[in-house]
Order: sequence, then C-alpha cells, then structure tokens
Amino acid sequence: MEAGRVAEAARSPQLRRRLGRADLRAVPEARRALRELLRHWGRPGRSEIAELLTSELVTNALIHTDHDAVLTATVGPRGLRVEVRDFVARRPRPRVPNADDGTHGRGLFLVQSLADTWGVSAHGVGKAVWFELAPGTV
Repeated sequence: MEAGRVAEAARSPQLRRRLGRADLRAVPEARRALRELLRHWGRPGRSEIAELLTSELVTNALIHTDHDAVLTATVGPRGLRVEVRDFVARRPRPRVPNADDGTHGRGLFLVQSLADTWGVSAHGVGKAVWFELAPGTV
C-alpha cells in the first residue's frame, strides 16, 4: 500500500475481520459489519454494491482456498476500499459466467463490472483481492 493510502487508512473509519477457514457464516457477518461501517457514508446505492462485492470476495476466499482470510474495508475521502487477503498465492482468474454453471463463476465478473477499480496484489504469503468505489452517485 502506498504511503498516502497508509496515512489515509490510519485516520479513516475501518473494518477489519479475520475470516475462519471455510466458515461461510462469515459472509453474512461481513455484510452486516460493512453495512454498519457504511451507515454514515451517505451513499445508499454504493453501499448496496459494496455489500454485494464484499460478499463475492469473501465467498471466493473461503471457497477457493483452504486457509483463513482477512477482510479490511476503509472509508476515506476518495471513497471505499475493500480488500480480502488470503494466504494462497494462486491468482484468481475472472471468467465469463456460463448460464449452465448455476451460481459459480460470477463473483469476479460482478466485481469487474460494478467496481470503479479492482485488482489483485501479491503479498509475502498469499494475495489480496480488492475493489474501490468512489463516493459518486450510482
């Protein structure tokens, strides 16, 4: 994280949660915690998108890795940044969802479609998948 972002995160409202390995109860809990963080953000449409995208990243981390993960969400003057860090180096690959594939394969496609920016950052052990939403209107 660049120095400016570190300073911004230090003084901005932040959510940080450890997500237990394969504990899918963490998905609705993460949504509720994010909703509480964003309650005063004043961007209802953006908050709903943030909840959806956070659910997707948390679900992906818990389903596609066999490790814990860490959710961090920060609200600052430039908007919202949500990051889900896991401890597996394998990078996710967005794919176009297949109608015959049920509900699988849509997570990163949604993130790619709805986030203002998103990406994957390598860490010493594992990676972080993140997205940002600017404070603008939907």
